[in-house]
Amino acid sequence: MAAPSSTLVFKVHRREPELVRPAKPTPYEVKLLSDIDDQQGLRFHIPVVQFYKHAPSIRGKDDPVAVIRRALSETLVPYYPFAGRLREGPNRKLMVECTAEGVLFVEADADVRLTEFGDQLQPPFACMKELLFDVTRLKCGSFIFALRLSHCMSDAPGLVQFMSAIGEIARGSHAPSIPPVWERYFLSTRSPPRVTHTHREYGQQATIDENNTLTTMPHNFDSMAQISFFFGCSQLSALRRHAPPHLRQSYSRFEILASCLWKCRTVSLRPDPKETMRMICLVSMRGKFSDPPLPIGYYGNTFAFAVAEAPAGELCRNPLGYALDLVRKAKGEVTEEYMKSVADLMALTGRPDFLKTRWTYLVSDVTRAGFETVDFGWGSPVYGGPAEPDVGPVPGLANFCIPCKNKEGEDGIVLAISLPTQAMERFVKELESMLKSPPNETKTFTHVMSAL
Repeated sequence: MAAPSSTLVFKVHRREPELVRPAKPTPYEVKLLSDIDDQQGLRFHIPVVQFYKHAPSIRGKDDPVAVIRRALSETLVPYYPFAGRLREGPNRKLMVECTAEGVLFVEADADVRLTEFGDQLQPPFACMKELLFDVTRLKCGSFIFALRLSHCMSDAPGLVQFMSAIGEIARGSHAPSIPPVWERYFLSTRSPPRVTHTHREYGQQATIDENNTLTTMPHNFDSMAQISFFFGCSQLSALRRHAPPHLRQSYSRFEILASCLWKCRTVSLRPDPKETMRMICLVSMRGKFSDPPLPIGYYGNTFAFAVAEAPAGELCRNPLGYALDLVRKAKGEVTEEYMKSVADLMALTGRPDFLKTRWTYLVSDVTRAGFETVDFGWGSPVYGGPAEPDVGPVPGLANFCIPCKNKEGEDGIVLAISLPTQAMERFVKELESMLKSPPNETKTFTHVMSAL
């Protein structure tokens, strides 16, 4: 696979930014976010990018900019909180002032063809900063749709619900097939609040009687390298063989990948064997609430940060099954009551950030969010999903599992790992060793390296 060229040079003509407002009058009101939405760890923007090949739209040769602008305006009528402004109240409580001011929209034209981005589209993308406009027409007739959204407003499935609604209206529907539901009180603190679980993800060991002093250790990595890895059927099968034989088929793809990456990353960083290593997995509770059930159409955040912990020495010396058991146990702790406990903890402790240390690693699975199915009238994207491989502002701390096809058209998962340069070399060797199955046969993987 060829890497997207870091020397790709082209010109971008950008129009003046405009505010796209709801097509009809919407209510003026103030809506509270949930106590899951407004935690510190979600106070950043999610960049998403969709690449669409040149093709006639369902109505002929429509301009994607005009079609998407109109559809966005109409979609903002039922989704009018997106056209408002976030405000912070007492105790750092976030709310949306529904002002109908609109969302920032930029159109652009780029003097570049889609094929020039390489024969396989996956992050990290060349010149992404230059292309993160709302709609960019390309020289070949293809186009790029991109957006940035405050994570406090939606998780990945909620964002896809909004994008899909734009797509439905762009294709001729008069309203979204799934009406949006705000009702953030479903995941707000109880009265009185009560923390019923230990929340290691926020540095709380047993109680909240620590004045919200969360110990963090800043990343002090120096020179960083980034490699994108593609895991197809053969690679996942090779990794699965490292699981206990009687449990191999019971583990999900995510559990296999997260455990493998956690182990390989620990080996590559060479921490003190007694150092506590943490793996944080995002566990979605969509469709799992019963008291009361979460309504269809809810587009707020519905996940928790599940934490697995282990001494570095144990993680390195034990087979993969050791990490798998810890990851599965951590995910299993996230229940409906656990989510309510998180909401209460947020309200009681000032909405802290999740624990960020040198030895923490977070993996977010967006393979089922549906970015790759969003259709504005020109078919499905050739790539749809996160525009950047890392989650949040700290390089190397977190990664997305992103659905992707390789150049042969095989479905798989791509991850872009960021590590110090020397550690990256050890990481690749460790991963290659795990992909040998049987021992004398190497299951190779596709990877693309670029300097950060």
